[in-house]
Amino acid sequence: MAFKLKVEFDAEKETDEAISWYESKRVGLGNEFLEELHEYYEILKTETPSFELKRKPTFRELPLKRFPYVIIYELRDKTIFVYSVFNTNQDPLRKRK
Repeated sequence: MAFKLKVEFDAEKETDEAISWYESKRVGLGNEFLEELHEYYEILKTETPSFELKRKPTFRELPLKRFPYVIIYELRDKTIFVYSVFNTNQDPLRKRK
């Protein structure tokens, strides 16, 4: 079963920041990050029920392998809502502020 994917504004902003940061480290690295992220979005659209619940009430997490990021999302009906592309090297409490 294929699901629709809706990437929320905050997740898009975090993605743009990550791309910019990686590009500043090495030309092309930001694009490599984006390519991997899109590969994981495709996985979510086809395999999302198999990922375990991590946060209440219904948030799930899918970590990227190459980059230190986790996709935080929720499945409602047949739509996946991506709320965050979170850098796992960040302090989550600082992010909330």
